[in-house]
Amino acid sequence: MTTTAEKSGQSTLGDRSVHRIGYGAMQLSGPHVMGPPADRDGAIAVLRRAVELGVDHIDTSDYYGPHVTNEIIREALHPYPEHLTIVTKVGARRTPEGEWPEALSRDELRQAVHDNLEHLGVEALDVVNLRMPGFAEPVQRSLAEPFETLAELQQQGLVKHLGVSNVTPQMLAEAQGIAPVVCVQNHYNLVHRADDPLVDALARQGVAYVPFFPLGGFSPIQSAALETVARRLEATPMEVALAWLLARSPNLLLIPGTRSVAHLEQNLQAAARVLGPVELAELDRIGGDGTLDPDL
Repeated sequence: MTTTAEKSGQSTLGDRSVHRIGYGAMQLSGPHVMGPPADRDGAIAVLRRAVELGVDHIDTSDYYGPHVTNEIIREALHPYPEHLTIVTKVGARRTPEGEWPEALSRDELRQAVHDNLEHLGVEALDVVNLRMPGFAEPVQRSLAEPFETLAELQQQGLVKHLGVSNVTPQMLAEAQGIAPVVCVQNHYNLVHRADDPLVDALARQGVAYVPFFPLGGFSPIQSAALETVARRLEATPMEVALAWLLARSPNLLLIPGTRSVAHLEQNLQAAARVLGPVELAELDRIGGDGTLDPDL
């Protein structure tokens, strides 16, 4: 019997309560997140299966493709189930060469919000994250001007809730001084733990923390200790890594991505995986300083 997202429990995202395992749609576009997927029908099948299995939080962006991922989401799921929360992000654009330059001007952000509205086929976006520059680590800088632009669009009714992505605690505080922030999306996983203090601070505030690269991103997590725990539990390392994130803090929302229905179902197995105190202690020791496992 396939595990469903309900097994992961629930947490708050804006004015919604969502299951803690959602779905990240980036992989639904073509190679290097450019162009159409090789198997569009397969991409549609993954989205529909995810919703069937209780996934009610989908993370996307109109610059995936560009436009491709949102158009596939619309084709697969529109009209959207009432309980489904779609989170998108703005702040970058794509070049024909596949680069990701920042797009943080007022006009670029307004256009990005309207592009997301159009390609998703909605009148208001559930949550929009302001994605700040930097590949995997935030670059300390002011986000006041772009975040104020998004706050204006929120006041106009085009955006329901705002979040931030790839930010330092100082940048988050600046955003919170402008408008409420319902989620933070930063680089975090079992071996990359620099945001431990921020995760805990946000938990106290009741703000969702959504780790990107939860399984290591373009360089999958490698850890001898993780492999050992996974073998003992007769699980995959990735399943255990996701289960660790669920156990880490109740405000963590996971958005693992895949273009495979079988892999989607495997990711959801983490929702039912209970890690005991011995396993948690072993896993906690892996990356407390944000570095790779010293056993490798």
